[in-house]
Amino acid sequence: MMTNEEKLPLPLEGLRVLDATHIVAGPYCAMILADMGAEVIKIERPGSGDRARGNNPFVTASTGENVSARFLGINRNKKSITLDLREPRCKEAFEEMVKVSDVLLDNWGPGALRRLGLGYEYLRELNPALVYASITGYGDGEGLRGPYSNWPANNPCVQGMGGWMEITGEPGGAPQMVGDNIGDSVPGVWTALGVMMALQTRNKTGQGQHVDMAMYDCMVAHTTSSMPHYQATGEVTSRARENMFTAQLALRCGDGYVVLAGSGDVEKWKALWTMIGREELIEDARYLGLGVTGEFYFDNVVPAIEEWSGSVPKQEANERLLECGFSMGIVQNTADLDSCPQLEQRRMFVESGDGYGGAFRTVNNPIRLTGSLDTPESAPPILGQDNEDILCSIGGLTSAEYQALKSSGKI
Repeated sequence: MMTNEEKLPLPLEGLRVLDATHIVAGPYCAMILADMGAEVIKIERPGSGDRARGNNPFVTASTGENVSARFLGINRNKKSITLDLREPRCKEAFEEMVKVSDVLLDNWGPGALRRLGLGYEYLRELNPALVYASITGYGDGEGLRGPYSNWPANNPCVQGMGGWMEITGEPGGAPQMVGDNIGDSVPGVWTALGVMMALQTRNKTGQGQHVDMAMYDCMVAHTTSSMPHYQATGEVTSRARENMFTAQLALRCGDGYVVLAGSGDVEKWKALWTMIGREELIEDARYLGLGVTGEFYFDNVVPAIEEWSGSVPKQEANERLLECGFSMGIVQNTADLDSCPQLEQRRMFVESGDGYGGAFRTVNNPIRLTGSLDTPESAPPILGQDNEDILCSIGGLTSAEYQALKSSGKI
């Protein structure tokens, strides 16, 4: 194993990112960049900060402070400053920071920075090499604004608009969201990738650009089965049982569920029925996945399997079905994930802390650059903890200006 002296630096070391984002999508993107070595300066509202700081549930720090667990989960490895960009001197400090930064991230909604006189066309005059990435619900780039571009958006909105809810949920039931904030985190990942592509272009040309990210676009980009199916057949994928047949199935076990997938191979079915002592079913082609309807599958095939699996622990059922050749998985909850030996071996958890000296465990970045230094594990910042260091250096404030703005609540 290589020592730290032998390892390569993290890829974004030396890159400065101004993170003018809040809630999930923008902060998630910024965290990816911070994990990869970038200096990320989180710019927050004086007094209240990122709205996510007020989101339940809270952990109580050793100092007695209540800290949002959701905030801690996606804001590690950052610095924090507070600025009221409506105040002229704070706006000037922000402009000074833009001049010496590589990336600006913004997810305050369509035209939010433009209304402050800080749109991309103005910022590029201050720093032609700046990569400015905006995350909005439906896009806000010049020439790319459509009929929905002024709509507000969030995770449920773009899951519904992007086609995901229509194919999620019980057959015949109402559309359902995927339970976590994928409508925010998926755009966050795509924005980080977009930033890296723009930086690569800048490496070639010296010129920055606006990376115009729409949450809606990002969700539609992930319809990798339902959209090709529609293009080929004209059929709209829904929550019908036929759409789950041979693709995905949660099987009831004695202590939970397992997921059976990739079930189109006749030999797998033969092995399954033999394994559970139902060899007679092999004589019926429908039990081998041939010429079977979704209705028959769920009314006959599934109950036949669950006669066996319903009294078997999920771990054992998973192993036995793997041996039959099926692609399998166990339906896990967050407690299962937290104690998973595979995730531990993959270093998928980080003890980044609560910012006040206490412990807090967060999910790690999944990128493994095996030749580089490990990703940093700095605690998420306390609101405004880096104000003086940053604003009195790259922000250009004098000590007297800083104290005056601090006293007036503008920082």
